[in-house]
Amino acid sequence: METQIAVLGAGAWGTAIAKVIAEKNKNVLIWSFETSVRDDINNEQENKKYLPGIKLPETLKATSDIEEAAAGKKFLIYAVPSLFMLDTLKKSISVDSIREGKTRIAVITKGFLPSDDNDPRLILETMEDYLPGFFRQSLVYISGPSHAEEVASGKVTGLIAASENAKNSIRFRDLLKNPRLLVYSSLDVRGVQVSAAAKNVIAIAFGMLDAIKTSGKADMFGDGTESLLLAAGLNEIQILGKALGATHPETFTSISGIGDLDVTCRSVLGRNRRFGRDIIEKNILEPYKNLDDLLSRIGEIGYLPEGVAAAKYIRILADKHKLKMPVSITLCRLLNRELEPMDFCKILLEDWDIK
Repeated sequence: METQIAVLGAGAWGTAIAKVIAEKNKNVLIWSFETSVRDDINNEQENKKYLPGIKLPETLKATSDIEEAAAGKKFLIYAVPSLFMLDTLKKSISVDSIREGKTRIAVITKGFLPSDDNDPRLILETMEDYLPGFFRQSLVYISGPSHAEEVASGKVTGLIAASENAKNSIRFRDLLKNPRLLVYSSLDVRGVQVSAAAKNVIAIAFGMLDAIKTSGKADMFGDGTESLLLAAGLNEIQILGKALGATHPETFTSISGIGDLDVTCRSVLGRNRRFGRDIIEKNILEPYKNLDDLLSRIGEIGYLPEGVAAAKYIRILADKHKLKMPVSITLCRLLNRELEPMDFCKILLEDWDIK
């Protein structure tokens, strides 16, 4: 059986999505930058580094040749972290099937991408500048309240496949869905992308608040405070989404909005929530001079909290569009070493913005 499906990125989420598709008796090729991960998938049927303990189907194979992974595919899913997205895109788009517009492309990466003038842009918007014109308004963005470990283990999960091309949205919906993975279509590409990126910033703040609450560093925070933060965070996501062209208000009250925000903040599996807790419990920011220093050495942390880069870009976007986003902007100032963790909480108490 010919392999017509590929996933670029063999992290936990890329591997989980590849597994879901491969379990439908489809051959799937996954691209891994790390040869050790490639070899474990091919030889042990397991991604020991990013998704340990999960047996992968024999129909899922790995390669470290990005052109091999991208060439001749009917469906191609980008799953690399946002920090590596542009580099991966540039290395993969020269194959004939993409240059001729024969490949349908989806993205599961969350975050923003910088432009030449460092002005943050949504991922699909940036990709369209590099891809042939065939792909304009035809890319699909997939997001929702999900964790790779749960999806790979068959826990019931819901996702949104958003595209301005309704047929492509349905095609990827049908490619992914199974009795335990519910996939819905949406036309609000911008709203879904903003929700996916911005919720990671709120989750870092939530992790900090949760660590402060449970450590006894402050006795004024409780469950209600966490719900207050969720409400403020959702408000900021909607404000940013509207400014960036979201088309459907219900996007933010559905699974790609409040659903994804809730699970990212509350689940112990969330990397951004974990990073927020580590700020309080492990003083993890101490070795870094500022946010740019943190981003340039992000690999030292041992896991990748996407909200760090998103916080930088949201601050720029908030300034550009004159948006009031106190949680996100104050968190960015903290990551930039302008504030101490407890200062962050004091400022928020004075400036909650919930309508």
